[in-house]
Amino acid sequence: MKRTIIVPATLPDAAIGELKEWLAIATPATDATLAALLRAALDMAEAFTGQMPLAATCEEIVSAARQWHTLTTGPVQAIVSVERVAGDGTRTALPASDYSIDIDPGGDGRVRIGQVVAGRGPVAVRFVAGIARDWAALPDPIRQGAIRLAAHYWHERESGSDGPPPAAVAALWRPWRAMRLA
Repeated sequence: MKRTIIVPATLPDAAIGELKEWLAIATPATDATLAALLRAALDMAEAFTGQMPLAATCEEIVSAARQWHTLTTGPVQAIVSVERVAGDGTRTALPASDYSIDIDPGGDGRVRIGQVVAGRGPVAVRFVAGIARDWAALPDPIRQGAIRLAAHYWHERESGSDGPPPAAVAALWRPWRAMRLA
């Protein structure tokens, strides 16, 4: 399943401020670059932990088969809508009676399409996923790891270094790593 981010998480000025404080930068001239580095660090946090750090509205396309489909992005906070996608790309909202949804305590979101819709093309599932609703609510180890990794990117920007995250960042994020059985 391919995820599309419909409404990305917002990165507040406070997040850039924390990174600037860590780097001892006082001018606003580098804010755009620092924001890009912080977004890259949050993307790396998701790749490392298997969990989206900041809440965003996402969409995944699933088949209309009757079995349960587990969404690949998590932790899911809410499943917002389920729509049938026609061959021409038009969408029709499915009534709640035509599907079942479930979000388990670990944040895995699942959807099952009912018999009336099953086999009639793909279905778009829109949902909100993320560990925290905003930067201030992000757990300290995730937030500090993102700050440290963005600072690392800043210091390595001219050397072109492309190694793994620093060990200190990995140590902060490791307890948040979601393990899944295949």
